[in-house]
Amino acid sequence: MSNAGPPQVAKAPSGGSAVHAVTSVGASASNAGPPQVAKAPSGGSAVHAVTSVGASHPRDVLLGSQAGRVTLPVCDHYSGVETRMQKTLALQAQMMDEFGACVFDATLDCEDGAPVGGEVDHANMVVSLVNTAQEAIKNVVNADVSTQRIGVRVHAVDHPSFASDIDILVKGAGARLAYIMLPKVERLVDVQTALLAIDQAGGAHIPLHVLIESSAAVAQVFTIAAHPRVQSISFGLMDFVSSHGGAIPADAMGSAGQFTHPLVLRAKLEIAAACHAHGKVPSHCVVTEFTNTAALQAAATQASRQLGYSRMWSIHPAQIRPIIAAFAPSVADIDAACHIITAAHAAQWGPISYQGSLHDRASYRYYWQILERANQTGRKLPAELGIYFKPALRNVHAHPQETP
Repeated sequence: MSNAGPPQVAKAPSGGSAVHAVTSVGASASNAGPPQVAKAPSGGSAVHAVTSVGASHPRDVLLGSQAGRVTLPVCDHYSGVETRMQKTLALQAQMMDEFGACVFDATLDCEDGAPVGGEVDHANMVVSLVNTAQEAIKNVVNADVSTQRIGVRVHAVDHPSFASDIDILVKGAGARLAYIMLPKVERLVDVQTALLAIDQAGGAHIPLHVLIESSAAVAQVFTIAAHPRVQSISFGLMDFVSSHGGAIPADAMGSAGQFTHPLVLRAKLEIAAACHAHGKVPSHCVVTEFTNTAALQAAATQASRQLGYSRMWSIHPAQIRPIIAAFAPSVADIDAACHIITAAHAAQWGPISYQGSLHDRASYRYYWQILERANQTGRKLPAELGIYFKPALRNVHAHPQETP
């Protein structure tokens, strides 16, 4: 048996820029210079500047089987009236221009938003809005307009208008829909029934988001989350409380009570656990006190920091930015992630030391996901790390056999 000592550990500097960590792994923090900007070789591309290191995309290297985990914008904003839908899409375009990415989903509501007896007209109106949204913003948005995300909520599978919703929306706007939200899902067969109708209308490519709104549905949530077409599961707080026949007090529907009542808290945790078990996105319920920014921030922070939620509903435009801010990583977390991932890349994903602590692939996964969430929430990343989130580089690593 050899007398080889323990593996050598590269060190990431505790100060300076993440770029400097690449060029001086093992150097002391006091020698860290000012932030440097990575440059692509002359005649080459920025993609080549990263991939020429010889390592694969961090997502492929670090996540393994978890690489199929779904990632979505952290805010899902609902609007149900035509004028508010138009304002939502305008705000989405404005924030795409501001952040350079689509930082919230716009869900146009054909369930509660549709007037009784006017469901068909409402669905047709939504089709028109979806089909003209990209064309209206393509000359004013500082982002790839193809990344704009619009979804629709339809009626439940047992509602008389479900079939017409699917027929109109999928046939009329299916090519531009990022997802369909299905409410009042009680069991797996509801998902299967909805997908059969969607597929028959030509929407086999459209993912499904589902809304869990009763104890019976919570009991089936792991089975529902396992379905490959399900991307996200949301918790319908008010319907859940109402389904208990008065056994849960009304204050459990409020911003504070929903985090203290045992049955409500249990349901939220079951949904989060099921989603994470199957690589799906748990989406937290609304805060109805939409003028109370402090209550919203507290709820969003608790949902993301304590209950494991990575997405949350918004029902008023004023809620969007606070939700994005609450779900975004802190500046300190982003800075640490930049240093650690950059140093790990330079060490070819071997172990490193950062601020006196050992890091290896187990912790690299965590810090890579911090960077993914920073990108989702429009946080600025150093160019040499931000390039990992450019569509061209993602496509290169998604299809290595097509790489020139």
